Amino acid sequence: MVKLAVLDHKGHETENIELPDEIFGSPANTDVLHQAVVMYQASLRQGNVATKGRGEVSGGGKKPFRQKGTGQARAGSSRSPLWHGGGVVHGPQKRDFGYSLPKRIRRMALREALKAKCQDQNVLCVHDIKESFGKTKEFAKLLEKWGLKGRVLAVLDGSDESITRASRNIPFFHLMRAQDVNAYDILRNKKLLVTKTALKNLLERMKKAHMESSE
Repeated sequence: MVKLAVLDHKGHETENIELPDEIFGSPANTDVLHQAVVMYQASLRQGNVATKGRGEVSGGGKKPFRQKGTGQARAGSSRSPLWHGGGVVHGPQKRDFGYSLPKRIRRMALREALKAKCQDQNVLCVHDIKESFGKTKEFAKLLEKWGLKGRVLAVLDGSDESITRASRNIPFFHLMRAQDVNAYDILRNKKLLVTKTALKNLLERMKKAHMESSE
């Protein structure tokens, strides 16, 4: 049985939560994780690069020179792709690189991402934070007690709303809800900070994925 320690606000271990062995007992499925990460990264691509064809380049309305008698090749527009300053043939255009995977695969990826973080001992579970924070440095001191440095994803369901404002200026600290977290959010951060309530909500989402994958 996989166990996860729960820390109090002083950084002391108070209890252990038993994680379901049917989910966390096996190695993480890297194939599913790869599919999910590629999908989420593709949706982040801007796809803004674009070129103009001969019909979009300004100018070129007048025939450059007469059709015959000049000794040059005939030309109907100075914005032809053959001319300097003309349009571009088959150039890149704005496009959307995003695509979607089935919901079943996305849920499985979330399960495997959380499993991988637990196996790497990069998940920190704490009691729900009920105290209010007036300043950023107060919440930053709490993170220091837990030994959290670098990129941290915090899923703090059931905690005080003042944390949203107090954590806004902390670098590399990302706060999300359990219902909004996906596999890419978990993998792109070094540490995962969760409250007991958030962990419960995540496990409920993972159980759905486990039931779907076992069908």
